[in-house]
Amino acid sequence: MKYYLIAGEASGDLHGSNLMKSIQKEDPNAAFRFWGGDLMQAVGGTLVKHYKERSFMGFIEILFNLRKILGFIKFCKKDIALYQPDVVILIDNSGFNLPVAKWAKLQGFTTHYYISPQLWASREGRIKAIKAYVDYMYVVLPFVKDFYDKYEYPVQFVGHPLIDAIADHKQIMPEAFKEKHNLDDRPIIAILPGSRKQEIRKMLGIMLTAVDDFPEYQFVIAGAPSQDISFYTPFIKKEGVHLVMNETYDLLSLSNAALVTSGTATLETALFKVPQVVCYKGSYISYQIAKRIINLDYISLVNLIMDKPIVTELIQGDFNPKRLHEELTIILDDYKRAVMFLDYYDLEKKLGGRGASDKTAAFIVDSIK
Repeated sequence: MKYYLIAGEASGDLHGSNLMKSIQKEDPNAAFRFWGGDLMQAVGGTLVKHYKERSFMGFIEILFNLRKILGFIKFCKKDIALYQPDVVILIDNSGFNLPVAKWAKLQGFTTHYYISPQLWASREGRIKAIKAYVDYMYVVLPFVKDFYDKYEYPVQFVGHPLIDAIADHKQIMPEAFKEKHNLDDRPIIAILPGSRKQEIRKMLGIMLTAVDDFPEYQFVIAGAPSQDISFYTPFIKKEGVHLVMNETYDLLSLSNAALVTSGTATLETALFKVPQVVCYKGSYISYQIAKRIINLDYISLVNLIMDKPIVTELIQGDFNPKRLHEELTIILDDYKRAVMFLDYYDLEKKLGGRGASDKTAAFIVDSIK
């Protein structure tokens, strides 16, 4: 069978690659054509466009690049029509994927959506488009299934694919990791500033203000696979700051605490049982727009899943050197760490256990048969 997959960022590339491997178990003759990244490319098939080419964040940034984005969508539609896949699989990335889903459905293609758009966070009206143009929806968070049940739209809760990705991670020896990256014996505080240039620039400057206040720790930045090492050079000139590229899981497995930009990385950090402070700062206009359309009590997946403030969120004005110092001090305290560890274990139970990619692949292949 022929499968056309569309992922739009690093996390989508990870989940897409694992889904492709699972599809191959169900369908040894599977042929893939996809928009994604290096991980999906390593599985096999034809990479149409790399997600690095269309990595935009924030309302203003998207507006400035709207013509480019619309051009990508037009090209994608044409490419699907030429390939004539048995199914179109859309992975997260709703701004790009929902218009493609509408077009694909109207052209007679079967549409599968893996990892739901965040309708539960904003613009619930998009549920009409989902019900009309998405044949099968697979959700990875338990409260998202409850959201769709409210609208009488049947979805499959398959558990979160990060459970598998982290469980399959092979633990690196601390000594080997430290020697490889010229680290000393001080405990590590990980810095996960995001994956896009705009957010990294906004986040890292403030995150690194903590370095001088905690000389008994060494700070290690997790470089995003979408960026070159040269992009981080200005940030690692500070003494006590190091950089690792494409080794985020190794880094988290050895870290005592973490400063994390809001996004999938907050959940990854929690699953590695690392105490964290969640940070977010966008452009003024983007933030003002977001405040008016997002209907959530929290921004981090950790707090959203648990429906209570497990981790501190420093958002916009609250994300400043003074608050960062205070909150980092708190999560380095042994009692606070113990409480957070227990909450993290409860979080993992809520996510439904292993097998998200395998379950989704089985549903997709069975739908074709």
